[in-house]
Amino acid sequence: MRRVDIHIEETAQYTLCRPSGELDAYTVGEFREALGGIGEVTALLIDLSDVPFMDSAGLGALIGGIRRTREGGGNVAVACSRQSLTRLLHTTGFDRIVPVEESVDEAAAKLADGDDN
Repeated sequence: MRRVDIHIEETAQYTLCRPSGELDAYTVGEFREALGGIGEVTALLIDLSDVPFMDSAGLGALIGGIRRTREGGGNVAVACSRQSLTRLLHTTGFDRIVPVEESVDEAAAKLADGDDN
């Protein structure tokens, strides 16, 4: 059975969620659980740079985590350096929901500006 590793890190400016591995129907439960366990934060940065593949289940979990953070009054940004994944996020209109930047630093700057689309 495949799994995804998820690293959660607290910084002074934001909470970083960094999944590593494929986010699909087989692994999405772990990702959804990790996002749900973060709780209410003022700034959430999700780094998808170590995710080689994401299907609709992964995208749904990502949107659910963003919704929970926003309902708690937090801002969200996504970092993704993988062109195939960035193309998926643009094609689905995801980048109209939250900023999608190429690096963690760029996404953190969007959070600092309070820009979450």
